[in-house]
Amino acid sequence: MRLLNPILDRWRLFALIAAAAMLGIAHAFETFGAYAPCTLCLRQREAYWVAGAVAAASLVLVRLPGARLWRPLTLAALALVFLAGAGIAAYHAGVEWKFWPGPTTCSSAGGGVSAADMRDLLAGARVRPPACDQAAWVFAGLSMAGWNALAALGLTGLSLAAFRRERARS
Repeated sequence: MRLLNPILDRWRLFALIAAAAMLGIAHAFETFGAYAPCTLCLRQREAYWVAGAVAAASLVLVRLPGARLWRPLTLAALALVFLAGAGIAAYHAGVEWKFWPGPTTCSSAGGGVSAADMRDLLAGARVRPPACDQAAWVFAGLSMAGWNALAALGLTGLSLAAFRRERARS
């Protein structure tokens, strides 16, 4: 645990960097890997946007007068945001594994794009996002959602460790 102390002492900054890195990785998969995000993929990203905003605001808040109260609370807030992100990712992974149905906004509709689909798009029809129940990428038996759930759980654990460390100092 002593090895993590320098990171835990600056966890708000590292949480901001981690959130930005996760968003960057998702964007790289989309841009360079041509993996279009489904509705639940985009929902997972929202947790990292919130985590980044909380971390950035926390970096300012803990430097204001009376910040002693805010120091542990900001770390607890980060833990809750990362835990929510882990929940969203675990839900998405469960949808991919067909453990439960996903939202109706991202049900699979079958094959690829047809000429009729292109004609409808040109006529102003709404574009349907990829299906949430089909994993687009799998590594070592886990989809992107599965790996994201593990990463978010790890970030939750680090946030809680930083919280405990901060509380012990108070």
